[in-house]
Amino acid sequence: MRRLTCMLVVLCAAPAAAAAETIAITGATIYQRSDRKLDNATIVIRDGRIADVGPGVAVPAGAKQIDGKGKVVTAGLIEASTQLGLIEVDLEESGNDGRFGTQPTEIHAAYRAVDAYDGRSVAIPVARTGGVTSAITGPTGGLVAGQAAWVSLADGAAPLAPIRAPVAMIVALGRNAVAIGSRGHTVERLRELFDDVDNYRRNRAGFERNALRRLAAARLDLEALIPVIEGRELAVIFAGAEVDIRAALAIAAERRLRIAIAGGTEAWRVARELAAARVPVLLDPTDNLPGDLGALDVRDDNATILAQAGVAVAVSSLGNSSAARTIRQLAGIAVAQGLPWQKGLAAITEVPAQIFGGAAERGTLERGRIADVVLWTGDPLELTSRAETVIIGGAVQSLVTHQTKLLDRYKVLRK
Repeated sequence: MRRLTCMLVVLCAAPAAAAAETIAITGATIYQRSDRKLDNATIVIRDGRIADVGPGVAVPAGAKQIDGKGKVVTAGLIEASTQLGLIEVDLEESGNDGRFGTQPTEIHAAYRAVDAYDGRSVAIPVARTGGVTSAITGPTGGLVAGQAAWVSLADGAAPLAPIRAPVAMIVALGRNAVAIGSRGHTVERLRELFDDVDNYRRNRAGFERNALRRLAAARLDLEALIPVIEGRELAVIFAGAEVDIRAALAIAAERRLRIAIAGGTEAWRVARELAAARVPVLLDPTDNLPGDLGALDVRDDNATILAQAGVAVAVSSLGNSSAARTIRQLAGIAVAQGLPWQKGLAAITEVPAQIFGGAAERGTLERGRIADVVLWTGDPLELTSRAETVIIGGAVQSLVTHQTKLLDRYKVLRK
């Protein structure tokens, strides 16, 4: 027993020891924020946090030095909407969690992504190679899919120790909630659900005595939605069509909810209203084909129009766990369609951190922030660049993946 206890102590202490290493990246172009560029600068990482950053910063004695000359340093990228760690193999039921049906009667508010998250997923190291250091992972399907979690992608990170959980409730309207049926009925169901949550909150005793009418959801689901209707928890509402986005804005105004729109195919048509309501949008700039007849007005410059109106835009792969590594490419595509470069970088760093309440810890490289840092060979939004060094929580991460292991095993060496 003593030997087992000692082994557990060593294993638990290992990540802390790695994070305690002092690291200095020198001579790099550092984006302390998306709009603050520091040339020929040094960043010092100590005890898992940013200790100092700027031109002329001295390298502490004994620090591990990484030469950043001719290279670029940014904050670690944040994937704002994924099923990383939940979906391993799309078509294999045993490797598929948190994906529910397509009926507006399906309410899974009590589902917690953190309970199913697998930190050993082979997709996580792949995401790290794309400079992604943390992600908001959550369920999909039905009217309310459940609670997303913000997880670190550090190698060996404990699955049950997320950055924040729950971080948001996942809701859907229109075709995102029901494959075949009425948009209006979906909105009606969501309004009824929120009414019932309010009723339950005010009369739990009556519910326990079975003295209330039949409510739209089970007890645990009603309990899970109370922080949402009280404005304490963000609701991420998947909505593509303009009519669905307007319905989401109306419900949020009625209930004083904190919401973000995900998908937003026609969000550009509601840009002023979204900006006025301070509702951010999570989108994939390559989602530029109409998914249904109700959302035909797709535009390549959706992100540009939203940003010009003052909407906070986060770029995301929107669910595909194997595509999390591509978010920098998606941000680059948005930039190619008119989004300013600085806002493109912010869309995968600062903005997701702001949306999900972690701006004081992540998303920038200011002193005291968690040291999620990426050293790039060049412009991170260019495909010719790559993540050369990825640091999460102050620890340098392995960039070995299942794919690189296969390559090393089967490659043929030629003279």
